[in-house]
This record gives sequence, C-alpha cells and structure tokens, in this order.
Amino acid sequence: MTKKSTILVEKVNTHIVNWLKKYAEIAKVNGFVVGISGGVDSALTSTLCAQTGLKVLCVEMPIHQHKDHVSRGQEHIEQLKARYPNVSSIATDLTPVFETFKNQVPNDFEDKQLQLTLANTRARLRMTTLYYHAGVHGLLVAGTGNKVEDFGVGFYTKYGDGGVDISPIADLMKSDVFALAAHLQVPDSILRAKPSDGLFGDEKTDEEQLGASYDELEWAMLADEHKLADTNFSEREKIVFAIYQRLNKANQHKMNPIPVCKINNI
Repeated sequence: MTKKSTILVEKVNTHIVNWLKKYAEIAKVNGFVVGISGGVDSALTSTLCAQTGLKVLCVEMPIHQHKDHVSRGQEHIEQLKARYPNVSSIATDLTPVFETFKNQVPNDFEDKQLQLTLANTRARLRMTTLYYHAGVHGLLVAGTGNKVEDFGVGFYTKYGDGGVDISPIADLMKSDVFALAAHLQVPDSILRAKPSDGLFGDEKTDEEQLGASYDELEWAMLADEHKLADTNFSEREKIVFAIYQRLNKANQHKMNPIPVCKINNI
C-alpha cells in the first residue's frame, strides 16, 4: 500500500511560494513565523516560506522534548539559515511554563485522558508562543498540517497546531510532502525519521497513535473520496479503512466551522 507522490514538485513549489508572497503582500505583513518540530512538515513549510524572500522566524519550543526531535530541528534551522539570509531563529523553552500550568490544575483523572489532555495543552502553549512572536514582529503564523492530517483524520490539536493564519501545505498528501521536501533538500535525518507529533516527550510515532501508516491513510482517504466498495478490499485494507472512517467521523468538530446558534424570527 506504499503511495508514491505524483505531483510536479517544481511547479507545486513555485505555486506555493507565489501564493505565500501574494497573501503576505495583501495582508501587509513582514513575513512568517513557523514552529520547528524536527519533522518533515515544519521543515518543508519553513523552506517554502524562506523562498519568498520575506522575513521568516523559525521557533523552537521544547517541552520535555525528545533529544532526537531537538537535534533534527536544530540541524534544519542551521541549514536553512545558511541557505537563506532572510531566515532567523529563536528558542523558547516552554518546559517551565508547562510545569507551572500542571501544578495549577487538578490532575486526579484517568491516566490516558489526562496524558492526552496535557499533550494538547503543549500544542496550545506553542500556538500562544507563535502568536506572540508573530505579533511583535508583524508576521503570519504558517501552519504545518498536511491534507491527511487536516482533512482526513483530524490528527492535530484544535487551537494548538490547528491555530494558524495560513496553511501552505494543507492540500498536499504526506507522500507529496516527502517528495517536495526531498526536492528542496531538507536534511536526510528528517526525511528518514518516522513521523511523530512529539507531544508526549518520547519517540511515539504517528503510526502507533493512529493505528495505520500515512501511506495507508492516504489510500483510505482516496478510497473514501471515490466511494470504493470495501467488498474488494484485503483484510488489512478493511482494517485501515475502518480506522480512517472512525477518525474522520470523530474529528469532524475540528474540520467543520464552529457551530453557531442562529436566532431567526423567535
């Protein structure tokens, strides 16, 4: 079920960079701020932003971060700054903030739910930090979500990494992300790493959390869009398709507009 990207990387690259430049010009901002995680999505997004020639601020925001995530992120940032003079970086250690928050809220809850809630809290602290840097520098927060995460299984935190101004790669499948990242010479250490959201302070992969790989979920997303009959699926495909449908249904609250109670002629 391995998925190979079919996008024309040079054309897609040019299209996204021009879109970013035009949006920034209309918004009358100085450039973009990107949270760097050590993963391929943030590496690609920051590289695309860098190509605009506008100011790009790469922000590290560790919260008990695994050392491999930190080292990959730093490698990417140093490489990007060497290639593009418009790129700068800053590190904001949010570990003390996170620990202070934990000490101020109740924590006597079932462990799985508590850990998930705290993981989402990490993402929301990072969102707040990105908007701080965006505000003082006159920048837009560039989102790093891809199409499978944002519109397939909803694998992101509402008002966390989902809280952004623009989403330059949200119409790219994960296979497209890897193809474009390789074309733009993102470090091999990032291209080889297994995708992980890094919200639990360990190397727990996205596949372990989701129950399926991105290649599999990409296949399921396309199968769902084309309304393919599961009678023709293999046993593994049936499992993956069920996982995709369950997550897609459960996370519609992230993908759809906030419900508004309309008051009509009461």
